[in-house]
Amino acid sequence: MSSPTVSGDFTVVFKTPLSSTQSKLLDMLEDATEQLMLYKDFDASFHVCERGLESLAHEEEEDVRGELKAGFCIVGIQALAELNRWPGVLSWVRQHYGHQEDIPAKILQMCILLYAKVGEPAAVKEATQVWLRNPSNRGLQGFRTVAELYLLHVLLPLELTDQARELVVGDLGCATFTEEQQQTARDIIEQEEREKKARDVTRDCSLRPENASTQGSLLHKVEALLRLTCRRLTSASGFFPFHKLILAALILYMLLLRLDPVLPSSFVWISKLHQLLRQMWNIMTAPYYRARKD
Repeated sequence: MSSPTVSGDFTVVFKTPLSSTQSKLLDMLEDATEQLMLYKDFDASFHVCERGLESLAHEEEEDVRGELKAGFCIVGIQALAELNRWPGVLSWVRQHYGHQEDIPAKILQMCILLYAKVGEPAAVKEATQVWLRNPSNRGLQGFRTVAELYLLHVLLPLELTDQARELVVGDLGCATFTEEQQQTARDIIEQEEREKKARDVTRDCSLRPENASTQGSLLHKVEALLRLTCRRLTSASGFFPFHKLILAALILYMLLLRLDPVLPSSFVWISKLHQLLRQMWNIMTAPYYRARKD
């Protein structure tokens, strides 16, 4: 399996002069970026990010710490993806942010794209759902992008069209998307539902030959059993009324097949039963010499 890569903006811009400690941390971030982008030493890049995140514990300025932390996490995510260690990305991010609803929007966007790329959107579903439901995140700049990625790369690939529609037309969607965006999202959801129905029909058709073969085998066995029963009971027709004989054959047929006359698949069985009952009628009502020949 090739290493999954994700792109992200890990440029960190500060509006105020940096202290010596902050400059050192920024140098570490640049070193991690060079190891990742220039030298392709993904393991070294990740370990630099780890050391940088540990050093951030002593940083007091909240804004500086937040920017540097996001930068180290973005580079670290890319390094883990290149190392094919993507299953541990989300847990690693949670480890440094504590609560999943506190993950920055741009980092959560990267996680969604990464897990979608490797075909595991379910791994990030719960974390994204919790993040979107947190009222403090609704005013963030990247909130709408997270909601869009969640819809397109998590809910729809998982065929959760009901949840996708609720996301779009619910209170969250009305507060997040414009009317035009909502309509576009509804069109996408409806298209996905049509494609899902088409896939279901294709899957049923692919299974039909095997089912038809099984039904045909069972039909031959039941037909043979009924013919044998017919021959045995023909000799005793003088002792059993004919209508009871027909009723017994019908009950036997229904019990063996548990036939539901409403189902389209039952038409073949009902037709075959009708033919057999007509044969039994001809045998029972025909002259003796014809019954013996049959």
